[in-house]
Amino acid sequence: MENFIVSARKYRPDTFQTVVGQLSITSTLKNAIKNNQLAHAYLFCGPRGVGKTTCARIFAKTINCQNLTADTEPCNQCESCQAFNGSRSYNIHELDAASNNSVDDIRNLTDQVRIPPQIGKYSIYIIDEVHMLSQAAFNAFLKTLEEPPKHAIFILATTEKHKIIPTILSRCQIFDFNRIKIADISDHLGFVSKSEQVAIEAEALNVIAHKADGAMRDALSIFDQIVSFSGREITYKDVISNLNVLDYDYYFRLIDLLLKNDVPNALLLFNEVLDHGFDGHHFINGLSSHIRDLMVCKDPVTVQLLEVGGEIREKYKAQAGICDAGFLLEALKISNECDMQYKTSQNKRLLVELSLIRMAQLTLKKK
Repeated sequence: MENFIVSARKYRPDTFQTVVGQLSITSTLKNAIKNNQLAHAYLFCGPRGVGKTTCARIFAKTINCQNLTADTEPCNQCESCQAFNGSRSYNIHELDAASNNSVDDIRNLTDQVRIPPQIGKYSIYIIDEVHMLSQAAFNAFLKTLEEPPKHAIFILATTEKHKIIPTILSRCQIFDFNRIKIADISDHLGFVSKSEQVAIEAEALNVIAHKADGAMRDALSIFDQIVSFSGREITYKDVISNLNVLDYDYYFRLIDLLLKNDVPNALLLFNEVLDHGFDGHHFINGLSSHIRDLMVCKDPVTVQLLEVGGEIREKYKAQAGICDAGFLLEALKISNECDMQYKTSQNKRLLVELSLIRMAQLTLKKK
């Protein structure tokens, strides 16, 4: 039986070109290599799953490549590249600061830094979760980080830049990685699904991308989970069922009921949502997002802010066309008030129901 490799590892980028959603950073790093303007220390910071460690490894591999391509990418043919690909390179050293955060660990590292590389020009030291180093370890690291040997390059990665002392920050070139856009995640998941011969609906990809919250690694992990649940044919219904996500259709139906001032059926729909195991707070937050999306659909200039695609985008445009802008603004204010009061409310269900009734009354005030 063939060993299964999770998608986050199987489709991990191995060149700058395959990195998703960080074009400005990859372009800067490639130009630094091309122009031979390499700094001695870099700090990659940003949320989880956006490519910090991946870019550090690609950067380290490219620096020592002996036959760079015309596009400043590693050749994957030279001895240095093959050693890296086979996880046997002695030029690239990785340290997990979460479990190696003492002064002794840093002293061992500084002793190792003195040894010149066997193949290529540089020894690269990738220190992950660098914010976990102790204060004493940071101090022991300072001198080496400021004046390392010519062959040494440090690449530090962290999710919490604010925890790193200023004296370390001042010695590094800092790159801030962004959360990956929903459209970029959806496109990459589409590529992965084709490679894995999985048929998946565009709306389903969009839900996974939303759930991942800007982290590609999370998106690929969710994708694997859905494939295990549904097999090779994945529908939108499969995804919202497995991830316990509220269907867009609930909110479209609710807005239609509110516009008709149909309070009884609006309350029954909310009861249906609760019966499916969803929390009232989750429901009201989803309603706020839905109303916000309807508002951005009201103007052709802001419709690009709508982060959904396919048939659902057309449904948003259609419903936005029958909603008055004043109604949407007041409804959003009411849902936002409900959100803020939810945690302190003694009767949470009544709070949400009262908010829905107030929204339904907005159409009467307009008349």
